[in-house]
Amino acid sequence: MIKIYSTEWCPWCVKVKKYLDTKGQSYEEINVADAKEDREEVFKISGQRSVPVVDIDGTVIVGFDREAIDTALNL
Repeated sequence: MIKIYSTEWCPWCVKVKKYLDTKGQSYEEINVADAKEDREEVFKISGQRSVPVVDIDGTVIVGFDREAIDTALNL
C-alpha cells in the first residue's frame, strides 16, 4: 500500500507521482490542503509539516528520494 500526502501546488509531489507511475505502482493520494486531520497525520508519521510524504507499507519517505522509494519497493 502506497500513500502520498501532497498538495496540488507542490512540484515535488508531481515528481513523486510521475516516478511511481513509471514504476507501474498504484497509490492513494491524500491532498493535505483539504483537511486539517490529514495535515496532522503527515506530522504524526513524519515529524514534518512539508510535502510530499510517501508511506510505502510503513516506510515513510519525506520529499522526492528515488533511492529510498526504490529501496522501499524492493526494486
